[in-house]
Amino acid sequence: MQARKIGAAAATAVALLAARDLAQKKHALLRNFPVLGHARYLLEKIGPELRQYIVTSNEEERPFSRDQRSWIYASAKEENNYFGFGTEVDVEHVQGHAYVKQRTFAGAMPDAHDPQAPLPSAKVLGGPRGRAKAFRPASVVNVSAMSFGSLSGAAITALNKGAAEAGVMHNTGEGGLSPYHRQGGDLVLQLGTAYFGCRNEDGSFNLGKLKDVVAGAPVKAIEIKLSQGAKPGLGGMLPGAKVTPEIAAIRGIPVGQDCASPSRHTAFGDVDSMLDFVELIAAETGVPVGVKSAVGDLGFWQQLAALMERGDRGVDFVTIDGGEGGTGAAPRMFADSVSLPFRMGFSRVYGTFAELGLTDDLTFIGSGKLGLPENAAVAFALGVDMINVAREAMLSIGCIQAQKCHTDKCPTGIATQNQWLARGLDPASKSTRAAVYLRTLRKELMKVSSAVGVAHPSLITANDIEIMNGDYEARTLAGVYGYKEGWGELGPDLAKEITALVTARPTA
Repeated sequence: MQARKIGAAAATAVALLAARDLAQKKHALLRNFPVLGHARYLLEKIGPELRQYIVTSNEEERPFSRDQRSWIYASAKEENNYFGFGTEVDVEHVQGHAYVKQRTFAGAMPDAHDPQAPLPSAKVLGGPRGRAKAFRPASVVNVSAMSFGSLSGAAITALNKGAAEAGVMHNTGEGGLSPYHRQGGDLVLQLGTAYFGCRNEDGSFNLGKLKDVVAGAPVKAIEIKLSQGAKPGLGGMLPGAKVTPEIAAIRGIPVGQDCASPSRHTAFGDVDSMLDFVELIAAETGVPVGVKSAVGDLGFWQQLAALMERGDRGVDFVTIDGGEGGTGAAPRMFADSVSLPFRMGFSRVYGTFAELGLTDDLTFIGSGKLGLPENAAVAFALGVDMINVAREAMLSIGCIQAQKCHTDKCPTGIATQNQWLARGLDPASKSTRAAVYLRTLRKELMKVSSAVGVAHPSLITANDIEIMNGDYEARTLAGVYGYKEGWGELGPDLAKEITALVTARPTA
């Protein structure tokens, strides 16, 4: 009897659904194939999950393959992150694959397998320009810019606590400095085009508010965001529905009102005035000041290098974001086809400064899928001094690459402001995983350096790595990107200084 009732109820539900499908005019598929047509929408909805777990091989999936995610997950959990039975890469045919050329003999180096061996720190940030608060970053790996608002408070808390535990810096992103960023980690304060947290009511820049923010938090450097890899040259809109009282207070904007981020800065309008702005901020705060940008037209970089060659003004660091960057929601056109990929873009910018002999006078920071050892090694070989990691850091605290960051429905509570979803993320345990991942990546870079026969990732050169460019053919990085002799390398004095950091200190 009960089974009959259930069957009748199910039949009635199906009949009602069929009647609704036949009556509606929005979807031709459902009018032609009532009930059955819903299967198509279900499969479309769960397509990423089907591809992720069933269809694709371990190396095929994008943006991060299953093998890449597995390495990050295992590293964050302090599990065995080795792989057995050989590579799954078709080693002689994969276009663009990088190969590190190990050396048989090397000079004095720290033991890369010693758990107490020193981890790589970076060259002094702000030193060449004599900033009052110049410093040496303790880590060549740091957490990239991801704002509170794009990420949940729980996620920002986990990342900042993890950064503090790992001894790395955490970039605030352009959304302002929130309470969640004040969990012990040193900060890089990012200034975007809307000047969140240090703006006047009309959206213009307020120097006094900036000085108050810097004085009240562990801000080690300031990064002026010109553009990002996800959507370069495009402003943003924060809908009023998302402007909660908390976000409004942090960003300095009215509650419940739409807030537009301009596509370009209003505090300066060309390279010359930008450098005046940089020097003003550096003088008033004392901290190193740099710029972050994706790479498109090279005219900006050529003008910047030419003005810096004079020696009286300049940025302390340059952060290059690859067009493959992805923590910001963006139109598909911008994600796929605007700005150069990291390796191409960075090499062009680096070469612009190298032509004028300026590369030792500033710090180069790279971002854009560099949180994997092989990608990071290539970046250091091209001349990067430090790297920032974003999506890899998200993966370390539980991201499953659901690719729902733009929907506010992130199932792991990371890229959402939905309180019910965010409550699933435990900052205490996830911060430990972030810290372990960040330390593990630094250790892996030391292992790669050791294989090459050098003491520090910054000493890997563009001739130490080859890139497959066709079946059974490869070229050095220097050849692929047109590097001249000495490009991508530190000057002799800096090389000695960096080597001493990891070889002269006794291990505990």
